[in-house]
Amino acid sequence: MKSSTRWFVQSVAGLLLTGTGLCMTVDAGFARFAGEEWFWYGTISLIVFQAGLCLVIDGVRFRK
Repeated sequence: MKSSTRWFVQSVAGLLLTGTGLCMTVDAGFARFAGEEWFWYGTISLIVFQAGLCLVIDGVRFRK
């Protein structure tokens, strides 16, 4: 895979995961205040958010 293609795919996937992780985190916060089960959902949402950030940051090295 060419580096410019890899940069594009990795950066877009990272941005999608970052946005998804933020939405999941907000949803877990609403679940917490509603008195529902939230801990594992919130933990997974933070993992998804961090994975997205890592993909975006790592994708910069393939940009030329």
